[in-house]
Amino acid sequence: MPQTTPLMAVTGSTLVLAAPAAPVPAAPAAPAVPSSPAVRAVRAVPARVPGPYARLFAVPGARGFTAGSLLARLPAGMFGISAVMMIAGQRGSYALAGAVTATGMAATAVVAPWTARLVDRHGQARVALPATVIAVLGSLCLALCVRTGAPAWTLFASYAATATTPNTGGMSRARWTHLLPRAAHHGAMSFEQAADELCYMLGPVLAALLCTALFPEAGTLTGAALLLTGMLVFTAHRATEPPPAGIAHAGGTRALRPLLPLLGLFLATGAVFGSMEVTSVAHLSGLGLGAASGPVLALQAAGSCAAGLFYGTRRPRSLTLCLAALAGAMALPWAAAASGSLPLLAGALLLAGTATAPVMVTAMSRVHALTPAGRLNEGMTLAVTAILAGIAAGSAAAGLAVDRLGTTSAYALPAMAALVALLIRRASDRTRVVLTTGERDPQ
Repeated sequence: MPQTTPLMAVTGSTLVLAAPAAPVPAAPAAPAVPSSPAVRAVRAVPARVPGPYARLFAVPGARGFTAGSLLARLPAGMFGISAVMMIAGQRGSYALAGAVTATGMAATAVVAPWTARLVDRHGQARVALPATVIAVLGSLCLALCVRTGAPAWTLFASYAATATTPNTGGMSRARWTHLLPRAAHHGAMSFEQAADELCYMLGPVLAALLCTALFPEAGTLTGAALLLTGMLVFTAHRATEPPPAGIAHAGGTRALRPLLPLLGLFLATGAVFGSMEVTSVAHLSGLGLGAASGPVLALQAAGSCAAGLFYGTRRPRSLTLCLAALAGAMALPWAAAASGSLPLLAGALLLAGTATAPVMVTAMSRVHALTPAGRLNEGMTLAVTAILAGIAAGSAAAGLAVDRLGTTSAYALPAMAALVALLIRRASDRTRVVLTTGERDPQ
């Protein structure tokens, strides 16, 4: 990761330049690696630009690649619900629709880390654009097969091809890491988390609107167009792209071993998201809200988006503290559902959402710290893959709990999953103490 230069320091929210110390004899240094014009321009950003986010977008090229990143990320929240509505609407089978989307998620879990590794080795533009074209062709093929009544196996094959979709959020985070001094990473990661939440909040709403107001394939086709357009804009900004690591610097599996405890944590956090979504959909449907349940469900993402932006303006907290807050916040919807009050549940979902962004921002910062620079996109993609696996497991568990125990009891699952994530973190902390000191953790 880029480190803060010797002449640069951060005080509060103001970037200041310190006077250089008196020259001292230094050992011969290795030849400096030339930086890109965009990286050199970061040091020319005015020292007193107000606010962490204003400083981010004062970096040349940042607005352009961020716009492309947002366009390319929005379909991530569209494709799943678009496929379900398209297949169920044309084939009359939610079982088939669910099986197709589950197959696509499984394919993504396998393919995404390999795509990310290629991105790290050979460069974002060189790999991400062809991978996006393959994914877009898969989406177009899926829409065509559904429309023409092709055999069911063609739906599975088409949707599996979309697994090559690059992790745009990871590539965007890698650019910030490359461009900014380490002290500015917290604000950048907070912004990226808020952007993720915004896309996942708006994506399903847009997909449902397109599929119902226009025609069943409209959500899938629009998502494919946005993905390709966004990736073209994103990869066009080559000056902000981190240099490829190359095969010689890629390392082996051992280099990513420190991420294993975090992957378990991300798995449990994904279970929080998956179980909360399924339980909330079932509970609100039981209350007879129907289409009006969408805005209520969006409150959790809205709370996370707002909290992510706010968290970026504050000093980062410990991951253990953030997880403890998450475990407590996830108990609020459970208590609100037991009361039977819709306003209380809406408020509880909003508050629960505010606890998720600090966890994700802080955990992703740990991924940055533990992943070698030449494997950064791969490390972040592994984290996202663990979250997706957790979402799938949490969704399945919540479905069983809703059927057997009812929606109120099923709201215990998100709180339990958050508690498991906290226990994983605590166990990881104790293990690290033992390995470092050779003594058992007194706690």
